[in-house]
Amino acid sequence: MASTTTAAKEHVEEIRRTKFSIGVQTNPLTEDLHQAVKNLSAELYAKDVHFLMELIQNAEDNEYPEGVDPSLEFVITSEDITNRAPATLLVFNNEIGFSRKNVDSVCSVGRSTKKGLRKRGYIGEKGIGFKSVFLITSQPYIFSNGYQIKFNEKPCSQCNVGYIVPEWVNEDPTLSAIKGMYVSASTLPTTTLVLPLKPEKVKPVKDQLSNVHPEVLLFLSKIKRLSVRENNEDPSLNTVSAISISSEKNFVTSKSMDADSYTLHLTADEIGHEASSECGYYMWKQRFPVKQENKVDVRREVEEWAITLAFPVGKRLKRANFPVSTRFYQLKHIWNQGILECVPVAFLNAFISLVKSTEYAPVSSLPNMFCFLPVKYSPHAKLNLVTSAIKVKLMNETIIPCESYTKQKLFRKPSEVGRLNTEFWSILNKARSQGVSLHNISSHGSYLLNSSFDQEEYNDILDFLEIKHVDDNWYAKCIAGTNLVMGVTENDYLELLVFIAENWASSFHNTNIKNIPIIKYVGLYGNVNLFKINVCANNLLSVDLDSDHISWLIKWNTEFQSSRSQFFLPKVTQVAIGSCSKKQMLKKWLKEEVKVKFINVFEYAVNLCSSLNNDSKLVVTYVHFLYTSLEKKYLKEQEIENLCKYMPIVDNYWQVTTRRSGVHVPAYGSKWVELIGSNPWRQHNYVELGEDYIHPVNYFGIVTSCEEIVSFLKTYVTASDIPDLSPPNAAIPTLSSPLTKTNTLQLLHWLYYLRRKNVNLPERFLSSIKNGSWLKISLSGFPGYRPPSESFMLESSTGSILQNGSVLVDIPLVDGKFYDDEIKIYKEELKTIGVRFENKEACEFFGDRLMSLAASSKLTRDNVVSILKFIQYLGTHYISGKEFINSIKQGKWVRTCKCDMIPNNSVLFSYEWKAASQLCDIPFIDEDYYGREVLSFQKELELMGVVVKFDESCYQLVSDNLKSTSLLTSLSSEAMLLMLRCIQKLASPAKMVQAIKNTKCLKTNLGYRCPSECFLVNPKAEWGCLLQVFRSFLILDEKFYGSSIFSMEKELKKIGVMVDFEDAAKECTRTFKQQASTYSIRKENVFLFLECYRKLKKMKIKFGVCKWEPILRISILPLIDDGEYFYGIGIHDYQVELKQLGVITEFKDGAKFVAARLFLPVRTSKITPANVYALLDSIKTLKETKSDIPAKFFEKLSQTNWLRTHCGYKCPDECLFFYSAWEPFLKRDDGPFIDEQFYGSRIVFYKEELNLVGVITAIKEGCELIVSYLGSQSKFESINRLYNYLSEFKWEPDDEEDQKIWIPRGDDNGEWVTPQDCVLHDKNNLFGGQLNVLEELKYEKKILDFFDVKVHLSVDDYCNLWKKWEASGNQITHTEYKRDAFIGDDLFLTDLFQSCSRPIFVWYPQPSSKTLTRTKLVEIYNKLGVHTLSESAQRNLSDVDHVKFEPVNSKEKIIKKGLFKLILGFLGDPYLKLDTVRRHEAVSRILGVEAFETVDPMTVKYSLSLSCGDVVNVEAKRMICWDKHNSKLFMQKRERGGGHKNVIEYASHFGEVIAEGVLWENEDAVPRLSELIRLGFLLEFDEEAVDFLMKTKNLQIFLEDHDYLSSTFLC
Repeated sequence: MASTTTAAKEHVEEIRRTKFSIGVQTNPLTEDLHQAVKNLSAELYAKDVHFLMELIQNAEDNEYPEGVDPSLEFVITSEDITNRAPATLLVFNNEIGFSRKNVDSVCSVGRSTKKGLRKRGYIGEKGIGFKSVFLITSQPYIFSNGYQIKFNEKPCSQCNVGYIVPEWVNEDPTLSAIKGMYVSASTLPTTTLVLPLKPEKVKPVKDQLSNVHPEVLLFLSKIKRLSVRENNEDPSLNTVSAISISSEKNFVTSKSMDADSYTLHLTADEIGHEASSECGYYMWKQRFPVKQENKVDVRREVEEWAITLAFPVGKRLKRANFPVSTRFYQLKHIWNQGILECVPVAFLNAFISLVKSTEYAPVSSLPNMFCFLPVKYSPHAKLNLVTSAIKVKLMNETIIPCESYTKQKLFRKPSEVGRLNTEFWSILNKARSQGVSLHNISSHGSYLLNSSFDQEEYNDILDFLEIKHVDDNWYAKCIAGTNLVMGVTENDYLELLVFIAENWASSFHNTNIKNIPIIKYVGLYGNVNLFKINVCANNLLSVDLDSDHISWLIKWNTEFQSSRSQFFLPKVTQVAIGSCSKKQMLKKWLKEEVKVKFINVFEYAVNLCSSLNNDSKLVVTYVHFLYTSLEKKYLKEQEIENLCKYMPIVDNYWQVTTRRSGVHVPAYGSKWVELIGSNPWRQHNYVELGEDYIHPVNYFGIVTSCEEIVSFLKTYVTASDIPDLSPPNAAIPTLSSPLTKTNTLQLLHWLYYLRRKNVNLPERFLSSIKNGSWLKISLSGFPGYRPPSESFMLESSTGSILQNGSVLVDIPLVDGKFYDDEIKIYKEELKTIGVRFENKEACEFFGDRLMSLAASSKLTRDNVVSILKFIQYLGTHYISGKEFINSIKQGKWVRTCKCDMIPNNSVLFSYEWKAASQLCDIPFIDEDYYGREVLSFQKELELMGVVVKFDESCYQLVSDNLKSTSLLTSLSSEAMLLMLRCIQKLASPAKMVQAIKNTKCLKTNLGYRCPSECFLVNPKAEWGCLLQVFRSFLILDEKFYGSSIFSMEKELKKIGVMVDFEDAAKECTRTFKQQASTYSIRKENVFLFLECYRKLKKMKIKFGVCKWEPILRISILPLIDDGEYFYGIGIHDYQVELKQLGVITEFKDGAKFVAARLFLPVRTSKITPANVYALLDSIKTLKETKSDIPAKFFEKLSQTNWLRTHCGYKCPDECLFFYSAWEPFLKRDDGPFIDEQFYGSRIVFYKEELNLVGVITAIKEGCELIVSYLGSQSKFESINRLYNYLSEFKWEPDDEEDQKIWIPRGDDNGEWVTPQDCVLHDKNNLFGGQLNVLEELKYEKKILDFFDVKVHLSVDDYCNLWKKWEASGNQITHTEYKRDAFIGDDLFLTDLFQSCSRPIFVWYPQPSSKTLTRTKLVEIYNKLGVHTLSESAQRNLSDVDHVKFEPVNSKEKIIKKGLFKLILGFLGDPYLKLDTVRRHEAVSRILGVEAFETVDPMTVKYSLSLSCGDVVNVEAKRMICWDKHNSKLFMQKRERGGGHKNVIEYASHFGEVIAEGVLWENEDAVPRLSELIRLGFLLEFDEEAVDFLMKTKNLQIFLEDHDYLSSTFLC
């Protein structure tokens, strides 16, 4: 040993001397070595190197003696064995030890001893391996084969090289110290590495050691044992998770694919765990030649890759994640890409071998092997390509186990395999157990995935393999190809129907399943047959009653099969449906999709009635069916009555009538035959009974006699005879010809009888009586027959007068002599059938006949004269002709000059119509046609509506018939004056004004002219002289029109005549200028003008005001001096000449001077509105002419307060312009709006000009200005409007000074406060003296939202309030504080008592505070002695006696395992922060409850006594109530047939009560738990359903909760 150590030491000295020139002359290559080491250092720290894996890989690459199990051991200790580190890592390896060559390699850069092993895949890249230890230590030690050396990352002081310069170790550490750390054997292994750790690397190293995964040995071919442990004097300080791992191989070689497969067993003993863990692995190692394109220089000698895959068999060994050196993730490297390309092939071969080599393993064990497929997405794109390649290869392999229902295993490609719904698997399994053959299950278009594989837990794998569910038509083929319908029990058959029904809408609606026989029915001979679904519509029936009714209807259905193709479901099927748990859903499907009709006996009878198909035999059978069903009480009397209303009847001709209004006796011997002849009721569903009803019949042993059937028909089918029969809605044939006197009186008597019974006569029946020519009349003494509607029965004297007065029309009078006086007693009946008795009716008759003549153009001149004479005749005999006149007024029979017209539109010409005839085309009665005789009938014509006199109503007639404009020239004075009167009187004379406005219709001194050219000069008007200056003015001819023309001044002005002085002055000025420009003013014109001027001066008429005056106050203008001491007023006579010379004579042309010479007075109150308007007009002119406005002009305007506002005089940028857009928000006096009352309404037209000078006109831009005036307000209404405006336009303050809130103290008083002094809500009214509560004020809600104040009171606020109470000196006693404050532990009671007018509940912060939780407050209140609401409120149950409550078993009604599992899953939500004890305590509240039940509704009353003596009473209706104080639960008994509403209401109450009882101290979580319990209740707390529900809600229960459930619900 000593000689070995000496040789090793000499070797080290040799390296130091020869390689690093230590102790000798410096080697020139040392500098190059120094640079290489620097590059190594940079490379080392730049790469992502996992030092632990590097050391393990080095141990794997080492050589080991024969017969030794290679082992590697890591020991970390905090003992300072090197005197330089807080902790030391020791690595023990039983390899053959370091040789001289190995030491030379470690002391070099780029010289690896693995280079000779490159062909076998050894890497040794860049010398990084052992040197990776410098990542965790600055001075590593090596003890091996006599070598005791260390290295330092700092450059050596003697050669300036670090990392690779060896130093001999004499002590610290010593071998004895190292041996003290090794406890696995008595002697040290050959090689030991001592690595004093860097301080910052202690924890990362411990973490890596704790995370060493047992499966690291899977891919190491040499290392058989690996251990990790920590060695400290105090074991409690150990933090590394110690482990010992060993492996054992069962090697089996398969050379068919240059691959080896073997089984490897790993055993892992973790320190602190009693039992060791063990797992077997199916290993696959396959070799691939290295492709030329993937070779790299550093691996040029490597000729093959070996890919090893491991498949765990059983439960994997679990520890930390498997560590992988990140340098192997250099996936873009061409070497690694070549490896990745081989992985899919290796994986596929290994996987196929794994799946198909298990020859004797059951198929059910294969699905677990598919969990090895890489179905999850990788963040590395290259790995995803590998996954895709594996998938592509798998898709072409027959690898998927299929269901064959034989002993033979069947594998198919993924694309050939399909999945089934879980429910259908159950159906198939049950069918198979009943002997149904399923051997051809794979012959329906898809191979079935093995049932053990077709599970939800394999969904990700099946999705990866793209194995989809079989198409929906597969099920149809399977059902059709197997005996699933008839070969199973009725319950299993229903399970099949339920499966189809549940998946109908989503899967089967459009499949061929409609076309396969699947629905059972009872055939003609009682045998069970099958219907296809698509032919079931209206063909299949089911009885929704008891089994007796089912049997009864199935029997009778065989009797009626000849007329109908409807069949019943078998009785056994119907009974099974009734007991099915999903009967409601199944029935709904059968009704809506299969179209099965669910009927009772009554509905069957109704349907049967419509299918008898006029078969007289079946109709009679139907009566027997109704009678026997009534006898057996399968039908009720009311139902029989309803059925008999529509029941077909066989008449005496063997004809079946399906509709009827009644039944009557045979015709022989009846009165109606004598009067009517045939049977008019037949077409109105009146029938006579046939003889078939009187024959006895036997059905199912039940004999029915003829007497019973007849009695039945008499009772439920009413038969009657005239006169009891109601009249038919048909024409009576006998009434088309004369009736005898007897029949006439009999008919009238029948009508009398019907009237007494208040029977309404049918239209056709009454019409045939009214219009039939059966009534005898007398026509001018000659007999005849007429319809009653054309007959009259007048008094004899009146009839004679009318008959004699009419020369054109005869009156048909009822022949009284023929009928004697007997007919007179039927006056009302005669009126009903149309006979007329009144004179006015006779006159109307005359009129109608005459109008019929007029319509046919048969009314001659003489006929018209006769009409007028007849009206005259009626008046002479004092008979009203009003009805006659009304009957002819609307006929176009009056001939006029235009055409035939109705009387109302006709005019009888007279002299007073002469003027109107010049203006319009009036339809005058044609006097030439009728002759002068017509003028003698003015009264009669006026009665008929002819216009006879011209009055005010005629003005509109003139307007309506006005002639065209071209015909209205040169009107006479009468016509013109009439035209003006029409314009004066008419409400809308626009048509007439327009007609003559541009027409030469007015006569003037110079002939006829248009109105717009004419003047009306009243002799009394002095200004008329102006029109005398020149002779060219057109003046209306007074002599022609007369003085009345002056009363029409307004009307003349409407048509354009000039009537005012202004018009005359303007026209005179125009003419004067025109004459002056042509030098045509003569001497007489001058004298006339001067004379007129003298007159007008006396009248003090002003000719205008100087427009320059308003602007002079605010500007300095160079005006020409027209004073009497200089130019004088006469200078104004030369304006034209002055303007030609360049003098400004028009105001609009002087606007630029105003801009340049603006001068605003110091006292702006002297600026009048006229001054302002003149200034604004100047700006408008400049803007319109697009002239440049000087900047100084605006500057002067902006620096002076010259605009008057409601807040005083302001400069423009301090003013607001009010218009309609402001009205919804503010009033004019709410801010500095321009004073419209001062300036007048005209100011609204200067919005643009005001905006130009700086006034704010846009409503959105006024916020800042409004805010500046907010502090000056004191009226609440104004401030409220201002806040509303600011809120609407989302104004936000720039600083705290603007954040002021007005607190009103009365209408006009108050104070401004800061937001910090306010709160939005004070529910308990405690802070009125400290803070301003905004919700108590009258501000609108959106304004409250606008204020930036706290919504709820904080804990600090309450603390400050408490301090104030304490400082006040009025100490609050313990009893006083707690007496009327209660803890709302029962949320149901809390909601009821919230309506109390005074606060009775303790305070909780809203929202909950993180520092002061509700739970913490409850503990504080309990310590103070505050009572809970549940123990303080007294409960009484009203409307229900306590005796009526029956105790029930809580475990049957409430305590369900599914309920407890659901609640525990909810309480385990981390959000609630409930530990195990509190969760179990919460659910245990349910266990201690006694349950009581009642059938009556519950009204719960509660009372709460307060300290003041008051008692607060509340009540509520509840289905469930939990008395927590007495631990009793009162429930209203559920009605099973109460419908969906009753179920959901009961479930909701149950959920609320249980949730509130469990979580009363955590109110916020109650609604969510309540909703969860409600869903569970609807599922009847079925455990499987609850598990699924919890999974969808992402809920789970912990192991301790499982133990709690197991102990609570012991089987």
